[in-house]
Amino acid sequence: MHIKELGHIVLYVTNLTRLADFYRDTLGFTQIACDRQTALFSSGRTHHELLLIEIGGPPKVKRGVEPGLYHIGFKIGDGTESVKQAYKELLEKGVTIVGSADHSVTHSLYILDPDGNELELYADVSDEWKTNPAAILKPTQYLSLE
Repeated sequence: MHIKELGHIVLYVTNLTRLADFYRDTLGFTQIACDRQTALFSSGRTHHELLLIEIGGPPKVKRGVEPGLYHIGFKIGDGTESVKQAYKELLEKGVTIVGSADHSVTHSLYILDPDGNELELYADVSDEWKTNPAAILKPTQYLSLE
């Protein structure tokens, strides 16, 4: 067996309407289907890349570093300007921003969705990783988005 690509992500959410609004209206995902308990999103690359399933309850509370999902990364463009523009838009929309980073081959912005899931919004800034896979392991640097 050989994995070809990451196909989709499924998140249990506390409030389907609130989370679907966030992923559609704030992050710009295309919602392709929705019923009372689920919402599907796709960029057109495949049948769906994100599925939200409502389970109710309060948002999770982070208790520090624990085993499990750390964050989900979404490519938003190429070049630092894509990340700077996203930063401005998210500030205007009141989204919780938890950090930014220069990963050498990508520039990243880290945010929280309404349930507290951490999301990385990144832009490719170098294709060095294609010839030097270790390039993704270079030390992370501070990225100013102002």
